[in-house]
Amino acid sequence: MLDMETRLQKILSDMGVASRRRAEEMIAEGRVTVNGQTAALGMKADPEKDFIKVDGKPLLKREPRVYFAFHKPREVISTLEDPQGRATVRDFLGRIKYRVYPVGRLDYHSEGLLLITNDGEFANAVLHPSKKISKTYEVKVKGVVEPEALEKLRRGIKLEDGMTQPAKVRQLRKTEANSWLEITIHEGRKRQVRRMMERVGHMVQKLKRTSIDGIRLGELKQGQMRPLTAAEIEQIRREGGTRQ
Repeated sequence: MLDMETRLQKILSDMGVASRRRAEEMIAEGRVTVNGQTAALGMKADPEKDFIKVDGKPLLKREPRVYFAFHKPREVISTLEDPQGRATVRDFLGRIKYRVYPVGRLDYHSEGLLLITNDGEFANAVLHPSKKISKTYEVKVKGVVEPEALEKLRRGIKLEDGMTQPAKVRQLRKTEANSWLEITIHEGRKRQVRRMMERVGHMVQKLKRTSIDGIRLGELKQGQMRPLTAAEIEQIRREGGTRQ
């Protein structure tokens, strides 16, 4: 039996309950039981033999894996629930019959590409820092960004939580009052692009994520969703080193 046991957060992720990171939070919150006992972080189980419940409901057989690109509008929370009652991603999932969840976060005041899935390994490939999955943003900032500031962004910026990795930065256009930049990073720190721009003296006025590892937002309008193509799914799997 021990040979068949797997860490509980991976089981929940594989079953499409939540991303591995969120599954760990759910276990810590006491929302998961195994054979009637409240689960603990680090616990292993056998999904074929053990009786696992989440929020009092039995864990069902894994659903087909599905993958979507979603254009998150501004002022929408990139989670499935919000204690403050604000609009969330869940409000846009009505026609999806499977239990899916957003991969990572995009802050409340930002818009753009957010991936939606029930495949935990796929989500982990996108989110894990070691995978170095690229994320590209179009950013409108106040003021003219001088070449010295662009070079600082390209070399790395010292933030409260440490140095950022070098970013790819190019100026799209500018006026006397504002600048538009395209920034590509390989990290997923909270509000990272906004904090990077603030550190070089420019407040972000608009931020849109346009690409994740070559998966492009394209012509999707705010609130719209489309299935990922087989090539897009394979690209993430290949870059993230996940199995089929």
